[in-house]
Amino acid sequence: MKTGEPTPAAPDDISRTWADVVATARRSTADGLVVGTSGNVSARVGDVVLVTPSGVPYDRLGPGDAVGVDLAGRQVLGELAPTSELPMHLAVYRATDAAAIVHTHAVHATAVSTLVDEVPSIHYMAVALGGPVRVAPYALYGSDELAAHALRALDGRTGCLLRNHGTLTHGATLDAAYDRTAQLEWMCRVWLTATAVPGRAPTLLGPDRLEEVAAKYRGYGQPG
Repeated sequence: MKTGEPTPAAPDDISRTWADVVATARRSTADGLVVGTSGNVSARVGDVVLVTPSGVPYDRLGPGDAVGVDLAGRQVLGELAPTSELPMHLAVYRATDAAAIVHTHAVHATAVSTLVDEVPSIHYMAVALGGPVRVAPYALYGSDELAAHALRALDGRTGCLLRNHGTLTHGATLDAAYDRTAQLEWMCRVWLTATAVPGRAPTLLGPDRLEEVAAKYRGYGQPG
């Protein structure tokens, strides 16, 4: 294959990944991270990005409803229109090694996005997202401006908040991206809970503490 030519995606890989995209989208609804058709999920297979469609309830999606675009945004698979947040997904795929993206309107994370420019380091699991999570400035949903803001907030991170909007996380797999979304929502909930105690302010972890955790976290989990 010549350099620069599209990477082909095997039909079996497309089918399997689309099933994972739909399952992840349904999970986000079941876990209360999205309401209705808000939020969206995508995964990359070669140079094809499989993405949830715009305005279609996830429980209606089946194997024949796959929606795919190339990295330039041209639709190469399916009849349904892709999510309106496609520019943001494509920007992340073009700029990072992400293989999966989860975007939600999680309640606590969205609330925190209206209060701060960076999620306070109330728990050491911030290192799971690369460090303190930034809040991207507000921009109209589905716009190139929002995509640009999100990319800046993601610099060196695997997740960010979108002001007055929600969360955006990515990973090497859909499970990894989803787990980061769940961790981010949980950290935001912990911070809001702690700050609600009258007359008290929560203690936060400084850069030295987070670096200490980051060094240990690199060996977390099972070998291999």
